Amino acid sequence: MDIEVAQHGETVLLVDDESTVRMLLADVLGELGYTVIEAADSAARLKLLRSDVHIDLLVTDVGLPGGMNGRQMAEAGMELRPGLKTLFITGYAENAVIGYGQLGAGMGVLTKPFAVEVLGGGFGSCWGGRDVFN
Repeated sequence: MDIEVAQHGETVLLVDDESTVRMLLADVLGELGYTVIEAADSAARLKLLRSDVHIDLLVTDVGLPGGMNGRQMAEAGMELRPGLKTLFITGYAENAVIGYGQLGAGMGVLTKPFAVEVLGGGFGSCWGGRDVFN
């Protein structure tokens, strides 16, 4: 797999309640040139989504504490920011994220465990080989 660095200063909002997972992902994405904004609780993530901070991609765990899971947060993000791309990261089976329906446009799923190199591929493997930012 070719490792791709951020091309246009893309900003990723990274949401995971597990601090070690969040720190690892933030480090990898930062090394690849992405600007990473981290959030661990529902108040912080909603505040960021409601702000005027530029966000290109929401990367969120599905199982989150605080009254709002990752899918609900993605839906709120789409309402606040139409066209916001979302990557769900989860230890659950993919069907647990999408149910028996389909993911919306601009959404992808990455199941844990995964190789951090997947993040260096422009997130393309999560969207059938397409770079999420293009």
